[in-house]
Amino acid sequence: MRPLKLVPEDTNIDWMRWRHLATVLTVTMVAASIALLVFRGLNFGIDFVGGQNVRVTFAQPVHIDTLRERIGRLGYGEATIQQFGSPTDIAIRLPVPGGDDAAASKAVAQIRNVIGSNYPGAHIGSVEAVSGKVSGELFQKGAMALGFAMLAVAIYIWFRFEWQFGLGALLALAQDMIVTLGFFALTQLEFNLNTIAALLTIIGYSLNDKIVIFDRVRENLRKYRKMEIVPLLNLSINETLARTVMTSLTLITALTALVVLGPNVIFGFSLAMLLGIVVGTYSSMFVGNGILIQFKVGPGSFKSDEEKAAEVKERTGPVSFKDMP
Repeated sequence: MRPLKLVPEDTNIDWMRWRHLATVLTVTMVAASIALLVFRGLNFGIDFVGGQNVRVTFAQPVHIDTLRERIGRLGYGEATIQQFGSPTDIAIRLPVPGGDDAAASKAVAQIRNVIGSNYPGAHIGSVEAVSGKVSGELFQKGAMALGFAMLAVAIYIWFRFEWQFGLGALLALAQDMIVTLGFFALTQLEFNLNTIAALLTIIGYSLNDKIVIFDRVRENLRKYRKMEIVPLLNLSINETLARTVMTSLTLITALTALVVLGPNVIFGFSLAMLLGIVVGTYSSMFVGNGILIQFKVGPGSFKSDEEKAAEVKERTGPVSFKDMP
């Protein structure tokens, strides 16, 4: 039985002919994402802003505005009330009440009284409480984790390859992060610790994908000394295309199943991962390689002093290293 091949071995697609269109698309996505983050902002979960999060299952669908008005009368600030799952499943999120843990317990007790007296048959499920101090520490540590991860990626690729590859990978990863954050700002999905975990996973996957392509690019730079950089990049992408397609398609299939059929508690995580895989694959093929073209990387960019001396000697006669520029 012959093995299944999604990508033929003799694939010869001119990927780089779309690099200008990809540049416009990348700039547009990044600019739009930054604008959304500035003017719309992220819908931070209680992990990062603190507060009370109460999930209630009602006996029948309720009017959201009426419920919000009744909760608002408690005096704890504006409540965020959203449906999750069925129309009878409601999440109620309140700002952190002033005071200590006793104040938080009092707020939850008052919410129970309001729901019990106005909505017979309602069942209060999980109750989560995060203080403002803890939420601030979680946000700071989450931001530091993302920053250190991207810095470590840049340093790793810089040492393994050359600085052009490191900068290309870093900018491509930055695009992946910004576009994913922009999507959360657009949809106002809750941004919590699960989302941070998804972003860190995206960094790991995207880095692995870029290293595979960059490694083949470096190998071909040494192998094809007279080939121009654009056809060389096309060759490298086509040679690694089977691996890229199989890996990405497998992950996309699994994550799509989680988004459609998975539990609500990991919906944001699964959707962030799905978007990150798609954007990460795109950036590996176009953004990172496009930056190599911008820096005019070619077969002669990384020749050793011995190789340069040999070429100069072949053209002009013997030469010492100190005579070389």
